[in-house]
Parts: sequence; structure tokens; C-alpha cells
Amino acid sequence: MSINQISVVIMAKDAQETINETLLSLDKFNEVILYLNNSTDKTEEIAKKIKNVTIVHGEFMGFGTTKNKASTYANNPWILSLDSDEVLNEELIDEINRQDFSNISNVFILKRDNYFLGAKTISKDYILRIYNKEHTEFNDNLVHEKVIVKKNSNQIKLETSFKHHNITDINQTLTKLIKYTNLGAEDKKTCIFLMVIFKALFAFIQSYFLRFYFVNGWRGFVISISNANRRFYKYLKQYINCKNLS
Repeated sequence: MSINQISVVIMAKDAQETINETLLSLDKFNEVILYLNNSTDKTEEIAKKIKNVTIVHGEFMGFGTTKNKASTYANNPWILSLDSDEVLNEELIDEINRQDFSNISNVFILKRDNYFLGAKTISKDYILRIYNKEHTEFNDNLVHEKVIVKKNSNQIKLETSFKHHNITDINQTLTKLIKYTNLGAEDKKTCIFLMVIFKALFAFIQSYFLRFYFVNGWRGFVISISNANRRFYKYLKQYINCKNLS
């Protein structure tokens, strides 16, 4: 089976709300590497009950660098990178199993359906998640990391989507805002305050109107406001960095 050539690699911290469903959806894979960085809830306790999971403890060094570090613990060269709130289904696993893994330059793009407080939203992502670590790896971005597509990479898009529990508790919008805006502002500066306002306004317009989040009713409005807030505080922190450095 092709999936026997793949190690699933997951980076997690305090993911007890979603990690059980995520790991149970991966029971057909021989190896799942769970890289825990300073997790303090029951994530590890839950993961220890699942046979194909190997738990590794390590520090968080930014998303890209940490995901590359986590993949070094995998025994297989092929990596399926997942987040701790993402869930595969049988149809997608079957589709993965039919792919050609003889060419290490193949990279596979998966479709992700985003869920907000239990409801599927209009938001979908196409993200490169399966790659051979002898061919490529993640870039070293602190946030918004991506697998590097090389000139000789052969991109293959799969048809079946998987589930992303983006927000399961409304308080997550606040904790994620702090985490991602801190990372997004680190060592960066914006010196024009009007740019801070513009970025936030455009984020709302882009989400609610251009990406049609309005079709998701109140959830779509909340998501759009959250996206605007995240953009506002990211660039506000960059503006403060500018003032502190001037």
C-alpha cells in the first residue's frame, strides 16, 4: 500500500479538543509523529492511547522550522503534514493510496474544508501537504509557512477534501489573534498608521464580500471581523515596532 511509505507529522500544543478525532482518522497509517511543544493539557494523555502514534517533545521555533524539525523523526521519506485540528476521511485516504510515490519530486496538494463552531463554511484552501523530505521541505517562515515548490517539483492536486476544525470555541479567535499577530509582527515594522487601518478594512471587505463569507450568515460576519482584527493588530504591532525603533 502506498500509504505505508508515508509518515504523518503533526505539530501540536494544547490540542485536547480536536486531537483525538485527528489521530483516529489516521489509523491506516503505520506511523504518526506527534511533535508536542510545551503542551500542558491532556493532548499527550489522549495520544498515548493510540498505537501508531510516536510522541516527540521539542521547542517551538516558528512554524516552518518546527515542522521541518518534526519531520526528522519520521522513518519514511514521504511526509503528510497535518495540523492537530484537521481530520482525514476514508475517501481521501483511498485517493492518497492510489498515487504514485516512485518519483520523489511529486508533491501533492490537498483541498481543505474549513469549519467554524461546527458548521462548514464557504472557505476552502488548496495546500501542499504531501512531499518527500529528500526533495523539499517547509520554508522557515515564523507563520504562514509553506512547503517549498522547486523548479522540478511535479504538483498533483487531489480531488477529495478533508475537514479543518478551524474554530471549535469562540475564545480561540482571541488566543489565535495574540499568537499569530505576535509572530506576524516579529522583527517587522510599518511606519504609516493609515496602512494599519487600510489593511484591516481590506481584510474585512476581502473576506465578507470578495470571498463571499456573507453566505454563511452570522458565522461569516464573525469570521470576517476576526480576520480584520487579526490584520489590524498585526500591523498595529508593526507600527509600534517602528515607533520604538525610531
